[in-house]
Amino acid sequence: MSERKMLSIWFFVGIMLTILGALVAATGLNYIFHPQDRTVLAHLNTNLWWGLVMLLSGLAFLIPAIIHRRSDRAEDEIETGSG
Repeated sequence: MSERKMLSIWFFVGIMLTILGALVAATGLNYIFHPQDRTVLAHLNTNLWWGLVMLLSGLAFLIPAIIHRRSDRAEDEIETGSG
């Protein structure tokens, strides 16, 4: 019987940042096509930029965690002889 390994905390941080980043970036895209109240710095569209930063940093946490998890599974299959 194979033992189950725990997921890294960075996997969940990556999921959270990716989801929140996608939502904030989508809001920024919405503001491009449907502008809200105009402010002095509205042309910078901070929702879009920070959403993209959050999305990319979430993927930077998530992708290595997924790769590490898959390599652990492959090693377990080799050790147990199942395939």
